[in-house]
Amino acid sequence: MPMQVVNGATLQCSFGMAPSTFVVLPVHGVMDGNQPAANITDHKPMVNILPFGMCTSLANPTVASATAAAMGVLTPMPCIPATLSPWVPGAPTVTLDHMPALDNVSKCLCNWGGVVSVVNPGQTTTVIP
Repeated sequence: MPMQVVNGATLQCSFGMAPSTFVVLPVHGVMDGNQPAANITDHKPMVNILPFGMCTSLANPTVASATAAAMGVLTPMPCIPATLSPWVPGAPTVTLDHMPALDNVSKCLCNWGGVVSVVNPGQTTTVIP
């Protein structure tokens, strides 16, 4: 069964070179394991989703430019997440602050083609049906 995702969870992007820590602000009024619990609207770049080290996506303009300047040799550039849409699908049977709760099987898409996934939900006791 999927697990509830909370502040401090570990995330990974398919084009990122390092994991990132998920930040959940205490705005939904629900705590789990002494950490704020997340819902699908916790996707704001540089607020909830922090950089994943270096980006390797050629859809990212900075990576494409650096790669072109290096005569076509893939040149990773610093990651700046562009996660403008909510996590999908979330947990439709459990809501936090009137939105589906975020479970560890949900994904978030980056505008540069990356798929952000949850590696560790940040807690190990609360499952979401």
